[in-house]
Amino acid sequence: MAIGRKNVLSVFVVLLCVAGLSLTASAADKLKIGFVYISPIGDAGWTYQHDLGRLAMEKNLGDKVETKYIENVPEGPEAERVIRDLAKSGYDLIFTTSFGYMNPTLKVAKMFPKKRFEHSTGYKTAKNVGTYMCRFYEGRYLTGIVAGKMTESNTLGYVAAFPIPEVIRGINVFTLGARSVNPDIKVKVIWVNSWFDPGKEREASEALIDQGVDVVTHHTDSTAPTITAEEKGVFSIGYHSDMSKYGPNAHLTATTHVWDKYYTKVAKDVLDGSWKPTAVWGGIKEGMIKLAPLNKKIPADVVALVEKTTNAIADGSFHPFAGPIRNQDGKEIVGAGKSLTDKDLLGMTYYVDGVLGSIPR
Repeated sequence: MAIGRKNVLSVFVVLLCVAGLSLTASAADKLKIGFVYISPIGDAGWTYQHDLGRLAMEKNLGDKVETKYIENVPEGPEAERVIRDLAKSGYDLIFTTSFGYMNPTLKVAKMFPKKRFEHSTGYKTAKNVGTYMCRFYEGRYLTGIVAGKMTESNTLGYVAAFPIPEVIRGINVFTLGARSVNPDIKVKVIWVNSWFDPGKEREASEALIDQGVDVVTHHTDSTAPTITAEEKGVFSIGYHSDMSKYGPNAHLTATTHVWDKYYTKVAKDVLDGSWKPTAVWGGIKEGMIKLAPLNKKIPADVVALVEKTTNAIADGSFHPFAGPIRNQDGKEIVGAGKSLTDKDLLGMTYYVDGVLGSIPR
């Protein structure tokens, strides 16, 4: 039976409408995810590791997600503006990746109760805000073992960002790891009051080396400490990511953070409607903390000790903050046979024995 031109046109219009509805539904199903970064992505460091996680999530979830990142966002009012703009622009899941983003994230989350927010390294949650961080201290203890075995001066240096528990915890556990293999170790600290400032980080590294330090590590974002150590002929321990290409001779190893699985899981949870605000703290066991490859200069017995301790941390038979531990004044903080609790670690405001100087107030 012949079909008239008018009927053909009607069928064509219906098909177009169906196709349009299909495309609209597909676009609506796609989860828009925003990332706020404290520093430039670069090719190493804190933000770089988060961006690797973002890219892995995109690869794992394909066209189910659409992501956007904004880098080099200062903590404070600017962060609040950026987070708010993402929420207003249709981003339903927003990751904010610096400690100082905590209060801005909570403020914006209150304005947009139907959006989901995930804040890295903070300690405050809300109905639509979860927190997540790695047990950085597990990797730090291992790198302390390496530094304690490789130093000749028994003096290690630490370039630190801000005097918050997260950073203080790293200084202390690095010291504990080093002193577990070398009781004569002393650790000198210089605070730069910035997460990312290559100039200040270089100056601090040079000052530490001038004071007799022969292994430098850091809790800052740039590769400046590693580059400086390479130039000065001393060793370095990287942080956040493998920085060996910036110091092939100096770089002994690094504590690296792996966000791939976590970012993919959170996005999946939002997509299937199972997301809930939680406080996640993952370490070696969960695959969120790994060491960068060990420098071939490190003796085989030290490599074996690091591997053994890594396995013990992973299976729970060893805790990096196991007692006895004393503070700088000789007061026992935790006795033999006990370990600091997560609550103790999250509120740490003192130096352990072996760290020189005082914490800025």
